[in-house]
Amino acid sequence: MTSPQPPHQTPPHGLPPEPLQAPLSPPTASSPWAVLWVFLRLGLTSFGGPVAHLGYFRDELVVRRRWLDEHSYADLVALCQFLPGPASSQVGMALGLMRSGWLGALAAWVGFTLPSALVLAALGLGFSSAGAGWPAGLVQGLKVVAVAVVAQAVWGMARSLCTSAGRVALMGAACAVTLWQPGVAGQMGAMLGAALVGWWAWGRGVAVPPAMAADDVWAVPYSRRAGLALLAVFAALLVALPWWAQASAGATAATSATNAATGWAVLDAFYRAGALVFGGGHVVLPLLQSAVVPTGWVAGDAFLAGYGAAQAVPGPLFTFAAFLGAAMAPGWAGAGFAVLAVLGIFLPAFLLVAGSLPWWAQLRQQAGARGLLAGVNAAVVGLLLAALWHPVASSALHGPADVALAAIALAALLWWRVPPWAVVLATALAGWGWQSVVVG
Repeated sequence: MTSPQPPHQTPPHGLPPEPLQAPLSPPTASSPWAVLWVFLRLGLTSFGGPVAHLGYFRDELVVRRRWLDEHSYADLVALCQFLPGPASSQVGMALGLMRSGWLGALAAWVGFTLPSALVLAALGLGFSSAGAGWPAGLVQGLKVVAVAVVAQAVWGMARSLCTSAGRVALMGAACAVTLWQPGVAGQMGAMLGAALVGWWAWGRGVAVPPAMAADDVWAVPYSRRAGLALLAVFAALLVALPWWAQASAGATAATSATNAATGWAVLDAFYRAGALVFGGGHVVLPLLQSAVVPTGWVAGDAFLAGYGAAQAVPGPLFTFAAFLGAAMAPGWAGAGFAVLAVLGIFLPAFLLVAGSLPWWAQLRQQAGARGLLAGVNAAVVGLLLAALWHPVASSALHGPADVALAAIALAALLWWRVPPWAVVLATALAGWGWQSVVVG
C-alpha cells in the first residue's frame, strides 16, 4: 500500500501551487574542489553563448544535481540579468558562492573560465589569423547544438515557471517586446513591466510559503553590510583606475610593441568594459574595440580574427579579453597583459553579484517580492524564447539539414537523456562531416 502524497497548498490570490520536487542537495555537501570539477566540465562543454550557458547550468545544477530548484534558479538569473556584466558567469559565481563560500565562487569562476581563456590567450600569442584553423562545419555544428540546448532550457523552465494563463501571457509579451526592441532597452523594459504586473496581480498580501522561508539554498556566508562594502569597492575602482592608468601612462615611455600599454591602463580599460555593459556577450565587443584598436594595442584585423576564434570555443565570450591582452605584446609581457585583461573584465561582475546577493536573498522572501518575482521569472522565460528565435536559431539554421540536426539533438537531450557534453560533441562532428560531404 502506497503512502498518500501530501496535498498541494494553493497560495492566496491565485498563485499556482508549487510542484512537488525531489529534495534539494544541501549547500554544505560540496567542497570547493567539487564545485571546481563541476564548472570545469561546464567550461569545457558549454558552447553557444550566454543564453545556451544558462541552459547547460540548468541541466547540470537544477535537473541533475538538485543544487537549487527552478524558482531559485530563475530568481538568480533575473538578478544577473539586471546587473551589468556577463550574466552566465555571474550566475556561476553566485552558485559557487552559495554552494561553498568564497572559495566556491573562485572555483566556479576558474572552472568555467580557464579552458577558453587558455586557448584564446595561446591564439593571441602565436596565431596571427586566429579562427582560420577552425573547420566551418565544426563551427556550424556547435551553433546548431546551441539551438537544442536553449530550446531544452525554454521548455523546462516554461513548464515550471509559467504554470498559469497569466504567466504564459507575460512570457509571450516579454518575448514579443524583446523581439520588437532588441538589445538592453527591450530586455530591461520587458522585465520591469512583468515585475509590475506580477506585483499587482500576485504580490499584494501574498504570504511567503514556509518551505521558501526555511530554504537555506540562498544562504550567503556574509552580511548585507559586507555586500554593501563590495559594492563600494566596485564604485571606488571605477573611479580610481582611470586616474592610476593615466599616472602610469605618463611615467612610461611608449614602445612600438605596446604603444604605452601599461598594466594599469589594461586593467582600467577592461574593468570599465566589464562594469558598464548590460547584456553581456556580444554587447561588450564595441567597448573592447574602442579600448584596444584606436589606441594601437591590437590591430583591427587581429581583433576580428580573435573574435572569430572566440565563437568556436566553449565558456564565456568575455574570455575574448585573454586573446586581446596576449595580442598586445609577445612572450611573457603578452601573457601578463592577458591575465590582467581577464581579471579586469570579470572583477566588476563578481563585485556586483556578490554585493547584491545578501540584499536579493532577503528581498525574494518578502511577501510582495514573491509576486514580483513571479512576473520576472515569466519574463526571463520570454527573453530566452526570444533569444532562441534570434540570434540563436536565425544564425544557426540555414536549411533542412540544420533543422533536422537540431531536432535530433533536442530529442537526445529531452527524451533520450544523453549527457549534454556528448550531444555537443556528436552534433559538432555531424556538422563537420556534413560540411565535408557537401563541399567535397
